[in-house]
Amino acid sequence: MTYRAGIIGTGGIAGMGILGMHDEEAIGTEKIDASHAGGYHATEEIELVAVADINEENLRRFGEAWEIPESRQYLGHEPMLDAEDLDVVSVCTPSYLHHTHVVDAARSDAAPDVVWCEKPIASSVTDAEEMIDVCAETDTELLVNHSFRFTDKLRTLYDHVQEDDLLGDVHSVSAQFRMELLRNSTHLLDTLVYLLDARAERVSGYITGENEAVDSLDADREVDDAGGGGFVVLNDGTFATIDCTVPREPSSMMLSFVGSEGKLYMNNDDGEWRYWALEDGEHVERPLPGIEGAWTWEDDYKGSFANAATHVEDLLEGTTENHSTGEEAKRSLEIIVALYISHYTDGQVSVPLDRPLRDVTITSW
Repeated sequence: MTYRAGIIGTGGIAGMGILGMHDEEAIGTEKIDASHAGGYHATEEIELVAVADINEENLRRFGEAWEIPESRQYLGHEPMLDAEDLDVVSVCTPSYLHHTHVVDAARSDAAPDVVWCEKPIASSVTDAEEMIDVCAETDTELLVNHSFRFTDKLRTLYDHVQEDDLLGDVHSVSAQFRMELLRNSTHLLDTLVYLLDARAERVSGYITGENEAVDSLDADREVDDAGGGGFVVLNDGTFATIDCTVPREPSSMMLSFVGSEGKLYMNNDDGEWRYWALEDGEHVERPLPGIEGAWTWEDDYKGSFANAATHVEDLLEGTTENHSTGEEAKRSLEIIVALYISHYTDGQVSVPLDRPLRDVTITSW
């Protein structure tokens, strides 16, 4: 059976490349495999049949690169959702538009069974919760593209931590990544809550106000999204320190876990994962079973889109459970929003957020 896919938004993550991730000369001029369109192209049963954008020039350029007939290149998402019968819709627009586009897709005549939404899930917790609720009401699977979850090495590591008790009771985590919190560091925070299968209970934060995306994206407006950090106490008792203030060029995604049964060090950008088991009171370095080498952008990230699209295929066929639900994606968003609230109120913040605080919106791209 062939499933029909449509994409809302024709930017880098949809299929045309992103500065800092892909060959600069190719960005915006040719199709990029590490993308939603590239993921669909890698599957056997999903065909990308339609695309929508409000920018006609970008729409035509995307359509030409990915061989979408001009009759199925729609100026705006609503005409596409009105005209097409789609099994899956990708939402690849800026984060402040995710809410509208996911809700509209779930409620549309296109009637997709899956909406594959880019990270972060939304700009406010209230928006995220409505997206989750509407998708539940319409029997639509909401799959959020926290792409690290779709790499084989991280899923294997998750099994070791959760099923094999690799670390025992985790006491402390130190985590570091680049600014900005919503645009980039949602990956770091999602990796944290994913591996520990936990959520925040208390947050204290600091926001630098600095961002690099204004220049790299040639943005025409100021946004809230910036570097920041602080501490997070998770509901399993883990104390995590978060530093997402580093500029892109010198940054590395690093997490260091200390548990009752061992220690784990993860440096994704530089390709180094190390594990020490606590044996008779001493930490002894051991290999991670089933994991050869460390996670890297080149070897693992680029393949995550094909893996995610295959997961979409499995969801459509009813052969798997959702690996990256909206409810799980909300966990990292709650931390980011709480970091901002803490900074601007000079106090610690409890999670889940109280009703008025769930409406706080962090603007980004």
